[in-house]
Amino acid sequence: MATTKLADDVFAVDVPNHELLRIAYEGYLAAGRQVGAKTKTRGDVRGGGKKPWRQKGTGRARFGSTRNPIWRGGGVVFGPLGIENYNKKLSKNAKRQAIRQALTLANQAGIITVIDNFETSGKTKDAAAMLKAAGANDKRRVLLVDNKSDAKILATRNLANVELVSPTYLNVYYILNADAIIFTADALAATTEWLKEDK
Repeated sequence: MATTKLADDVFAVDVPNHELLRIAYEGYLAAGRQVGAKTKTRGDVRGGGKKPWRQKGTGRARFGSTRNPIWRGGGVVFGPLGIENYNKKLSKNAKRQAIRQALTLANQAGIITVIDNFETSGKTKDAAAMLKAAGANDKRRVLLVDNKSDAKILATRNLANVELVSPTYLNVYYILNADAIIFTADALAATTEWLKEDK
């Protein structure tokens, strides 16, 4: 294991803003939300081309179509159209601040480990052995590497609860859900450079 000191301006920031963490967490989930719900408006429902009765003289309310929304079998008013955008806007600086705060919580919980490097030929047993040596076996793990090579992807993709991430793709969702966060030394340097306050 590496004995690299964690930078205070990334891993030991002031008291976390839990509202910001919540927004960043929900923003990640919203960005991946599938828009599948769709209802039909009166223009989409089949039928209704003929006026149900004449305009005047019947004593009934005037209607032009049986697909009016207040009729059974009619269209739906204000229903989902399948084009909704659920993304939540958060500035780049706010996202980085939220990640710094999440990393601070992870550091306080003692779940961050730094290793010298992660070299593999693509064998799953290489990744499993490394995670076991890091004390992160059978947990929800985030492994940060400076370069997501094909070999590293092959080595980790069949391991349950392992998320292989490059530094600039780290997010609050991964951090807050992790039981263990493992940085390679190069990934730690890249993450610190990316998140440092004076950037």
